Amino acid sequence: MNRYLPLILAGVLLNAMAQLALKQGMRTIGHFSFKLDSLINTAPAAALNPFILAGLGCYVISVVIWLLVLSRVEVSYAYPLLSVGYIVTALAGRLLFNEAMGPTRWSGIIVICFGVWLITRTA
Repeated sequence: MNRYLPLILAGVLLNAMAQLALKQGMRTIGHFSFKLDSLINTAPAAALNPFILAGLGCYVISVVIWLLVLSRVEVSYAYPLLSVGYIVTALAGRLLFNEAMGPTRWSGIIVICFGVWLITRTA
């Protein structure tokens, strides 16, 4: 199963890139509410936003990779590795968007890293 780890991580990184692209797209669009007039104005802007389109594209590719992974690897091994995406997006959020990263979040990232390490040792 370890031979599929790079494929799993590629899917995870694409998923994380999707999140970051969607975040950047919404930063350019701004806040909206679930009211009809707000949605009417926001929907076309979102549909044409290059960051949102890139994020959706990354999602599609990551789903294809995930299907490939699931056809070859136990889901109990592969699925927990998706948590690597939490690490990547948290760090990228800090670097790219200047998001707050207090000690509690850093502690959570360390716990996730330890858990991912334990899972990869069982393959």
